[in-house]
Amino acid sequence: MRSGYTHTKALLYLLLAAVAFVCLVPFYSMMITSTHANSDIASRLLLWPGTELANNYERLVGSVHIWRGFFNTVFLAVTGTALSVYFAAAAGFGFSKYRFRYRGFLFLFVLGTMMIPGQLGIIGFFKVMSMLHLTDTYWPMLLQTLYDAFGIFLMRQFADASIPDEIVESARIDGCGEFRIFHRIVLPLMGPAIATLAIFTFIGKWNDFLTPMIILFDNDKQTLPVMIASVKSAFSSDFGAQYVGIAISVIPLLVFFAVMSKQIISGVAAGAVKG
Repeated sequence: MRSGYTHTKALLYLLLAAVAFVCLVPFYSMMITSTHANSDIASRLLLWPGTELANNYERLVGSVHIWRGFFNTVFLAVTGTALSVYFAAAAGFGFSKYRFRYRGFLFLFVLGTMMIPGQLGIIGFFKVMSMLHLTDTYWPMLLQTLYDAFGIFLMRQFADASIPDEIVESARIDGCGEFRIFHRIVLPLMGPAIATLAIFTFIGKWNDFLTPMIILFDNDKQTLPVMIASVKSAFSSDFGAQYVGIAISVIPLLVFFAVMSKQIISGVAAGAVKG
């Protein structure tokens, strides 16, 4: 009995190690490729680090203002994530705990918008932003974050399952206002859901290519994905410089995912202990 359990556990660890290896191979290949010359990248499989990292980096910064684009992307991703998570949590909490007319219909309408690809409305979105004289500014990207149908759905489901009505009613009896209840009680309890939504939103905003390319005209305002894509046209497939730019853009995503994943795990563990 004990031997069978040990064998099963060993097979499970081997499977997890294999999955981890498959997931890490693309990142390893990206880092290795960024250290080689274009001729090596185009001609052979690269397994070991090269010596062209400095040259690739010099060509990259000589072509685009990569660090300006990096900080532009950080600003848009962090601000957009904060706005999206906050308003999604507020709307989800409202749909979950408040009873008002047409609540079910409005929630179904929110879910229905998830079926419409965002690319279908990009022309109308550009026209509206142009009429409001908001093109070539960051406002259109930030305004987009105020409504997230998936975020509202996720937050409502979490509030239904994890926030008892008795807690909200007790706070009201104690004299708490609705905003204080939301900020002091609901938001902390929504920690795992907020961390989950923050990961998806941050990755989406960080990798957003279409909206900045259409809305922003000034090259100094462009985001990292657009700048990296422009390296290809500027250098006629300078893969070495592109891979350096990709490596720069991926590292913050890994750090953010690692930090927020700990928040999810700690929230789940705390709930298990309380239960």
